[in-house]
Amino acid sequence: MSTNTQFALAIHVLTLLAQAEGVPLTSDYMAGSVNTNPVFIRRILGQLQRAGLVRSQPGARGGWRLRHAPDAIRLLAVYRAVARGGLLALHHRPPNPRCPVGRNIEQALGASFGAAQRAFEQALDQQTVAQVLDAALTGGCAEAS
Repeated sequence: MSTNTQFALAIHVLTLLAQAEGVPLTSDYMAGSVNTNPVFIRRILGQLQRAGLVRSQPGARGGWRLRHAPDAIRLLAVYRAVARGGLLALHHRPPNPRCPVGRNIEQALGASFGAAQRAFEQALDQQTVAQVLDAALTGGCAEAS
């Protein structure tokens, strides 16, 4: 199974922009910090821009900046900007309806997966980009206030 890393990379990018304090950063600069291709960073920035979290500044001194203060950007907004589907997913093929477990497994897991998704989103709603920046600069853990 593959793990989607876009959420973590989006937080990394926003944390860099928060540290820049309004100075535009290029996708090349951010790619250097993330250690990935600038094209991939631009894709993530496009998703963040559509969500209203960042804006681009054209020109020779152009780049990307946050649209809001870092303490106003909750990680839940970042997750919703880049996530595809839920935190947990059922198998992509329907189970065998003739099997007693297969017939009911999706309904049984649905309640648990829904509760986990809600708990995950509540935790993200308590965290901000400013807290991540503080934790990254101090080497500590970002804790909900």
